[in-house]
Amino acid sequence: MAHFDLTIAGEVNLDLILYGLPEAIPLDREMLASNFELTLGSSSAILAHNVSLLGVRTGFITRAGGDEMGRIAMERLAESQVDLSRAIRSAGGSKTGVTLLLHHGPTRRILTYPGIMFEMTCADLDLDYLCSAPHFHLSSLFLQQGLHAGLPDLFRTLKQRGLTISLDTNDDPNDQWDGVLNELLPYVDLLLPNEDEIRRITRRDTVEAALDVLGAQVPLIAVKCGSRGSLIQRGSKRITVPSVRVSPVDTIGAGDTFNAGFLSAWLRGADLETCGRAGNVTGALSTQRPGGTEAFRNRALREEFLRQHAFPFAV
Repeated sequence: MAHFDLTIAGEVNLDLILYGLPEAIPLDREMLASNFELTLGSSSAILAHNVSLLGVRTGFITRAGGDEMGRIAMERLAESQVDLSRAIRSAGGSKTGVTLLLHHGPTRRILTYPGIMFEMTCADLDLDYLCSAPHFHLSSLFLQQGLHAGLPDLFRTLKQRGLTISLDTNDDPNDQWDGVLNELLPYVDLLLPNEDEIRRITRRDTVEAALDVLGAQVPLIAVKCGSRGSLIQRGSKRITVPSVRVSPVDTIGAGDTFNAGFLSAWLRGADLETCGRAGNVTGALSTQRPGGTEAFRNRALREEFLRQHAFPFAV
């Protein structure tokens, strides 16, 4: 059995990104984009890809279709040295999911066809494989509907086996922010929301009020605040870590890549400020190319950016 620093169970898809579109898109008219990119998408896959390139030994259980989209996604993951020995390629008519991102200047529309990501269940997860790392991470909770029924038992078992657990819910397309989440929070050691997500989870108007609520349930919370950096709470201690100033090309996947940097430091036993700094640096790096992984695929860019911005660990 392989031994990892981190195991992940989650979804994989591709992102199709169109730039330069007007905000108002009329029906039955052909609109012209200024640019197009095809990149590895999905929060779980972006995290797995990027954290592996930060030197974290990563095992990833996912389910992809037997289609061309699935082949491309899995090849991109394999390039980053993520272990895919327990990944499932489904035959038949199952299709890999896809997200279409329509950029309108500083804003964007996000349209997702989930495809096979709804089909993976906890029965697909090799428990011994997941437990061959000291830490387990789950992203995109609300998109992984097939996992929901088994997740409370899975989290309970992982804790009994001695693992720590992190969770990034990402967005809830149904805007309900409840269900299985409430059953999972007591088992979570590290929660990684953004500002909007933590307010919606707690139904509070401010991040500070939301932290007051969740701090009673989750020992460590790292809130992603975009260009203002990150806000981290452990117990009664709350610190702000300033952002890394860059001119972003594309912010897709920046939050997932913050997770990669934060986890890479946290799993090495770093203090909270160093963890936040690491997350801010990697999140900023991801904005330097389209999509969530292209900046990391560019080795020269990745290494120079991490060196220039004093990423706290050798990669």
